[in-house]
Amino acid sequence: MHRAEILQTNLTRVEQTIAQAYAQARVKTGPVSLMAVTKYAQDEDVLTLLATGRIKHVGESRVQQAWARWTNPVFAKYPVVKHFIGHLQKNKAARAVELFDFIDSVDSLPLGEVLSTLAVKKGKCVRVLVQVKLTDKESQSGLPLAQARQLAAQLKKLPGLQVCGYMAIAPQAEQPQVLRGLFAGVREAFLQDFTGAERWLSLGMSEDYAQAVLEGSTLPRIGSAIFAKNLEDL
Repeated sequence: MHRAEILQTNLTRVEQTIAQAYAQARVKTGPVSLMAVTKYAQDEDVLTLLATGRIKHVGESRVQQAWARWTNPVFAKYPVVKHFIGHLQKNKAARAVELFDFIDSVDSLPLGEVLSTLAVKKGKCVRVLVQVKLTDKESQSGLPLAQARQLAAQLKKLPGLQVCGYMAIAPQAEQPQVLRGLFAGVREAFLQDFTGAERWLSLGMSEDYAQAVLEGSTLPRIGSAIFAKNLEDL
């Protein structure tokens, strides 16, 4: 099987899994859109899938690498929504605001204030998600849910920002029911805190996106399940 066929087969499998989980979801918070996490993907693979027209959202976590890719006319011609999903350093915030449509990993008021100042200066509305921390790992960015909710309320008061929801990363290797419980807690907060026309609940990655969609995720972030080198790697 050629590489393009592997990629499209991978994507189809992910789309089908999302559709099945959405159909079974007890609480539907909105339609589900797949985010293809392209940060580690080869340019050729990304272009192959962009050409199909099936990729509408992409996620990157390195500002300089993303800038080089998405300002390249070969990539820039595709009208995708670009999300920054990594830890954003303040000294790279200006370029991030210029390039990305969403900053999905806001986890402090100082960062929000920097983004607000830049957005006002550029005459741009920056859409942001607040990152929720569902693990005990010290290296993991984000805030516990209660603190994330407080931050979301503070960010909503800043000019130039549109606070659209929550992004969360669950612990790896947890049992499905444990994951679903964690995701459900974020979903309930999301439903209480966000009522606008544009709201996003970004839960789930390649290992747990089915459980996330079952619990209301509207923007699962899928990388390796799409860009696996071989079908056997899934």
